[in-house]
Amino acid sequence: MKVLVLGAGVVGTATAWYLRQAGCQVTVLERQTAAGMETSFANGGQISVSHAEPWANPHAIVQVLQWLGKEDAPLLFRPRLDPALLRWGLAFLRNCLPGRTRQNIGAIVRLALYSRERLQALRRELGEEFGARYDCLEKGILHIYTDRREFARAVQAARVMQDFGLDRHPIEVDECLAIEPSLAAARPLLVGGDYTASDESGDAHRFTQALAERAAAAGVEFRYGSAIAGLVLDQAQVLGARLACGEVVPADACVVALGSYSAPFLVPYGLRLPIYPAKGYSATLALGADSVAPTVSLTDDGHKLVFSRLGQRLRIAGTAEFNGYDLTLNPVRCQALLRRAHMLFPALRPQGEPLFWCGLRPATPSNVPLVGRVSTLRNLWLNTGHGTLGWTMACGSAAALADLMQGRRPEPDFPFLGCG
Repeated sequence: MKVLVLGAGVVGTATAWYLRQAGCQVTVLERQTAAGMETSFANGGQISVSHAEPWANPHAIVQVLQWLGKEDAPLLFRPRLDPALLRWGLAFLRNCLPGRTRQNIGAIVRLALYSRERLQALRRELGEEFGARYDCLEKGILHIYTDRREFARAVQAARVMQDFGLDRHPIEVDECLAIEPSLAAARPLLVGGDYTASDESGDAHRFTQALAERAAAAGVEFRYGSAIAGLVLDQAQVLGARLACGEVVPADACVVALGSYSAPFLVPYGLRLPIYPAKGYSATLALGADSVAPTVSLTDDGHKLVFSRLGQRLRIAGTAEFNGYDLTLNPVRCQALLRRAHMLFPALRPQGEPLFWCGLRPATPSNVPLVGRVSTLRNLWLNTGHGTLGWTMACGSAAALADLMQGRRPEPDFPFLGCG
């Protein structure tokens, strides 16, 4: 089977790898000059099954209202006349119901656990050198809390995740410091934490490029600099994709893995995906020899930030800004990252200027991604909508999609599209 994969981010590249391993002839179309150059470029760097609680939860509405009008708020909705955002927002509110939140956590945890297993199997298959390529660290993820109400809610969320098989456990402040000693100066701020020893961290961009190299060596054709103008259809069947230059690339099946751009791309074909771009920010700091910086990947839940050690770099990333497809760096939000970092790590000694970046996470109202076949076009498949967990879920959703496309039921219990 000849398969076109649209998009060479971490999800599209993983999809190409697993389809090739299943025996498909795979071509990847990507508008950038290399793999992993957009949302996968400078994200939080976590394989974080423990981050499975969706933004839509019973406490979210109060938090959003508290943050309205604050330019540096962790979650920022910019008022705009945007029907897509209005539809997304209404669906978000529906998903804040307790029953839906638990259902969504279950779906996310099950797929993310499977994905982490697939990543670990991939690393064993490709050898130690592969993990070293992307600064892989298997030290777990520590969530920290500086607000007692936030911590109490996190304890409840951890219990739900434990019900679905995740080893996320609440711990006291002293245990937090034992796991990550660089937090010692922030001890007066901390009220508790929780720790998932099985989670990982690393550089998603380097992972994507390393996997793209291996996929190319295995026979996947990557066509970079290939802007996609649209699909070529014959009634209810996709015949291929048309490039901006006019060339038609034929295929027996097509996978849309265009992240946030999946939604506008598919509108002309009568498909309205519940995906809206959530702009996230990051700062990458080169660390001096005398820096006191974390080595265990951290999540500061109250501020929606993560801290990941990438060799001699520290990645600070997070927050969400709902402002359409705007990719302008907001200096207020950039400085908020550094301000929080220096509050937690006052002995941080970066070298040179921080590298700021922003990217558009493809967020669904439930935070549950869209994986599977669409109902109206028999050979069009989706692997998109992973929100903040693109790298966490990439290998699992790609392996599962390869199973679906081969007519097999995937292993995880997950609401795959077109799979009743």
